[in-house]
Amino acid sequence: MTDISSPKTHQNFIGGKWQDSVSGQTYPVANPAHTSQVVGHFQSSLPQDAENAVHAAHSASKEWANMPAPQRGAILYKALDIMERRAQEMAESITIEEGKPIADAMGEVKRAMNIIEYAAGEGRRLFGYTTPSELPDTIAYTMKRPIGVVALITPWNFPLAIPAWKLAPCLISGNTVIYKPASATPLSAVKLVEIFEEAGLPAGVLNLVTGPGGSVGNTLIEDPRVGGISFTGSTEIGTAITARASELLKKVQCEMGGKNAAIILNDADLDKAVPGVVGGAFGSTGQRCTATSRAIVEEGIYDDFMSSLVEQTAALTIGDGMNESKDLAPLSSKNQLDTVLEYIGIGTEEGARLTFGGHQLQDGEFADGYYVEPTIFEDVKTDMRIAQEEIFGPVLSVFRASDLEDAIRINNAVEFGLSSSVYTRDLVQAHEYINTAHTGMVHVNAPTLGGEVHLPFGGLGASGTGQREQGTEGFEFFSETVTVYIDHSAGAKERSRFI
Repeated sequence: MTDISSPKTHQNFIGGKWQDSVSGQTYPVANPAHTSQVVGHFQSSLPQDAENAVHAAHSASKEWANMPAPQRGAILYKALDIMERRAQEMAESITIEEGKPIADAMGEVKRAMNIIEYAAGEGRRLFGYTTPSELPDTIAYTMKRPIGVVALITPWNFPLAIPAWKLAPCLISGNTVIYKPASATPLSAVKLVEIFEEAGLPAGVLNLVTGPGGSVGNTLIEDPRVGGISFTGSTEIGTAITARASELLKKVQCEMGGKNAAIILNDADLDKAVPGVVGGAFGSTGQRCTATSRAIVEEGIYDDFMSSLVEQTAALTIGDGMNESKDLAPLSSKNQLDTVLEYIGIGTEEGARLTFGGHQLQDGEFADGYYVEPTIFEDVKTDMRIAQEEIFGPVLSVFRASDLEDAIRINNAVEFGLSSSVYTRDLVQAHEYINTAHTGMVHVNAPTLGGEVHLPFGGLGASGTGQREQGTEGFEFFSETVTVYIDHSAGAKERSRFI
């Protein structure tokens, strides 16, 4: 069990050294299940701290880029071994600072390990290609080169897995890093950096700066020594980062919001569909960018689906995420609780019918945490705010559809396009959905959730910009492609004057 009886003060990690912020100030992080319980104190960093981190990363950049990629991979394999040894500690840290059930937290640790393992292996597969030249005695090929210094700005809802799926491909590609975690979940960040420090990462290659996103994040974006920015968070902030980084001619990758829908057709297997929707909507308390926020149900099966949906939702247990018997845990913060309750109020004001839940839990074991019931709305119209905006909590809006075409119309009637799913036994309808759903990830007879490390992760529209994360695309973002021509002839020759 992670001991937080005497909360520690944690430092930034810059240039291979743990150190206080130049502000000399810290801020506390509390357990969302027991808000009187302080998890730790963390540095309230200033722009100068970010500048110091950039300087350290820039100074270490050449040596790290020149290290052979298989040797970089060997360090990642060491980090993998260390994380496996510390897996239980890492999972408990996630739960006490973010709130999610311990089983979900352990799943997140395993996902981070999968990512590091996959990236380490790419140290021997950062391939270019050779091609015949149109000129005699000429060799033509491509090669990969790192960006240089990269800023990673990560969210609170997956405080280990998302940083890992940015950090591992970034490092194996030869970049040095400034890592800015979400202010609400810095403990997992500290422990992740400890793991890479123990694995032997050279000083300056990985730098950690905690604190407010505005001043620290803006400094990283503006600094000319930072060549790339990878961000996960809100669409509003991601859009602003994309605009400014593009003006500065930096590489930028933003994974943003979602308003994901599960389509349930008349021929669906309800024994698969209902648990898939319940888990997608309410697992991790709905605090996933791939969470199922909408269920679109064909008329012929609607009543049966709703009956089973309410029954299974009512059976969910709620409580402290460290209690393995609980299905739902608290929301991550007071701000998240206020946001979810506000949207529940908006839904009722807009005329949607509150079918289940919708209340904050404040008595008994819930008195000292950010708990809310899983919530289901019916009679939702596509232009309602609860149908359009990302709530990031355990709130599900249910729609009726006349057929597949109508269901896809509802699915596509939002600005987001991250993930979606369809439940059907009809192969023709499944492929029609695959070809017309406006989402970057599609699932058939499976929830809207998640992905695998060797496949690209990301969405369309307001859900993301830039190259995808994970899979081979993840390495493409963290590398530059250089085209090489070598003339090995003995004398001069006529060359094309096309370009």
